[in-house]
Amino acid sequence: MASTAAGDGSRPGVEGRRPHDPRVVGDAPARLRADAAHNRRALLDAASATFAEEGMDASIARIAARAGIGKGTVFRHFATKQHLVVAIFCDRLDRLADLGAELSTAPDPAAALSEFMTVGVEQQASDRSFCQAATGDTRNDPAVRAASVRLAEVAETLTARARDAGSIRADVTGQDVVLLLGAACQAAAPVAATAPELWRRYLALIFDGLRPQAAHPLPHPAPTRTQLADEAAAAGSAG
Repeated sequence: MASTAAGDGSRPGVEGRRPHDPRVVGDAPARLRADAAHNRRALLDAASATFAEEGMDASIARIAARAGIGKGTVFRHFATKQHLVVAIFCDRLDRLADLGAELSTAPDPAAALSEFMTVGVEQQASDRSFCQAATGDTRNDPAVRAASVRLAEVAETLTARARDAGSIRADVTGQDVVLLLGAACQAAAPVAATAPELWRRYLALIFDGLRPQAAHPLPHPAPTRTQLADEAAAAGSAG
């Protein structure tokens, strides 16, 4: 039987071949990008959960298994374990900053600041790796420093609103608030295994200390961004 004529748009001499559809080729990169984004998100979620449970010593093999991907896929996304740690730490800071940005328009400035601090402390208290990651090379990574600056700016917005409303003392800054998140977590750390919610007690004490009633002058000014950045740089150099 003779082949289909070329005039009908198909290749001569080839029967049954599907006509070329340029949309198929055009969609392939988009599908690949979507698959890569899905794998990256699954990897970050798995690594975040594994590090939170086991600390920074968790192996890449365990993380890959939890994400349902191979170790090779992990290293295609992140060249080293440290790169993965930086991505997770930035993700945590960004999520807290995103929450703070949403709360910055809440009708009650004091309640908004309290919710921001509560979520921030809970994030640390439920994650064994958070304080480990917040030291040395990780703190000094440019992406982490940028995420930290954004978080400090959001914290300052929330703090300024609460100051202006008369809900907290006038000499409290956003940098104070960010540092106090770690203070509540560390105060409860020695008994965290047997009293995992104890941090709430210390956060309540801290927040009461922020209130203007019976406030006394503080003996030292709040730290500046420059001081914190210099400390991060020094920690990275020491590591």
